[in-house]
Amino acid sequence: MESKDLERQVSDGWAVLTMVLVAGFLIVAGFVVGLTSQAIFLIVLSVLAGVVWVICTAGFFTLQPNEAAVLVLFGKYAGTVRVSGFHWANPFYLKKKVSLRRRNLNGATIKVNDLRGNPIEIAAVVVWRVEDAAKACFDVDHFENYVSIQSEAALRHMAMAYPYDDFHATELISLRGSTDEVSKALQVEVQERVAPAGVVIEETRLAHLAYAAEIAGAMLQRQQAEAVVAARSRIVEGAVGMVEMAIAKLEESKQFPLDDERKAAMVSNLMVVLCAHESVRPVVNTGTLYH
Repeated sequence: MESKDLERQVSDGWAVLTMVLVAGFLIVAGFVVGLTSQAIFLIVLSVLAGVVWVICTAGFFTLQPNEAAVLVLFGKYAGTVRVSGFHWANPFYLKKKVSLRRRNLNGATIKVNDLRGNPIEIAAVVVWRVEDAAKACFDVDHFENYVSIQSEAALRHMAMAYPYDDFHATELISLRGSTDEVSKALQVEVQERVAPAGVVIEETRLAHLAYAAEIAGAMLQRQQAEAVVAARSRIVEGAVGMVEMAIAKLEESKQFPLDDERKAAMVSNLMVVLCAHESVRPVVNTGTLYH
C-alpha cells in the first residue's frame, strides 16, 4: 500500500513542559507527605503517578528547519510533523526524523557502452531532496541507497541511448556536444525512478565524461585526424578563392594576357604555394612554356 504524507498537529513542547514540571513537583510532594504520614495509599499513588510522569517525558522532541518527523503508533502510520521547534506528542509514538534539505549525490565513475558501442567512463552529480517523508520511510527500504542505485541505473541507460560524440553530424544529441539536453533527459529519467521514494530531483549534471582507457588513444588520433582534415579543407577553400581572385585581377587589367596553358600553370603554382604544409622554395623558370 502506497503511503502519503498526512500533516499531524502536536502539542507545544514548552506548554506541556510547564505542566509536567508542576506535576512532578506535586508527585514529589505527595510522596513526601505519604512517607511522613505513613499513608500507604498516597505512597502507591505517588509512585504510579511518577511512572506515568516518566513516560510522559518521553513525548518531547525537537525539529530543525527543513526536517520532518514521521509518527508511528504500534506499527500504524499516525502522521507527519513538519513544523520546526520544540514539541510534545504521544510518548508511545515512534518518531522517525527525516531531513528535507537538499542533498548532493556524487556518483561513482562507471564504465558503459554508448550508442555506437564505444566503452566510455561517465559520472553524474544529482541534487535531490525528500518531499514526502512517509513514502521515504515506508515505501522503500533505506531511501538514500535507493536514490543512489536508481541514479546509477538511470545514468547507465541514458549513456547507452546517445553517442559519445557526433563525428558525422547525423545525431541531434551527443553526450559531449549536448550537455544541457543530456542533463535534462537524465533528470527526467532519475525522477521517474525515484518517485516511489517521495524524492524530488532538483538538478543533474555530468561530472565526468571520457573514453575508456582501452580506446582513448585511438579516439584521440581520430579527433586529431578530423581536425587536420578540417584545417586542410579550410586552407584549400581559401586558396581556391585567392587563385580565382588573382586570375580575375590579371584578366581585368589586360596587361598580362593569359591563355589556358598559362592559367593552368599559374593555378598549379599558386595552389602549391598556398596549400603547402611547409615554406615553398621558389624555382626561377628562365625558359618558356612553349617549345
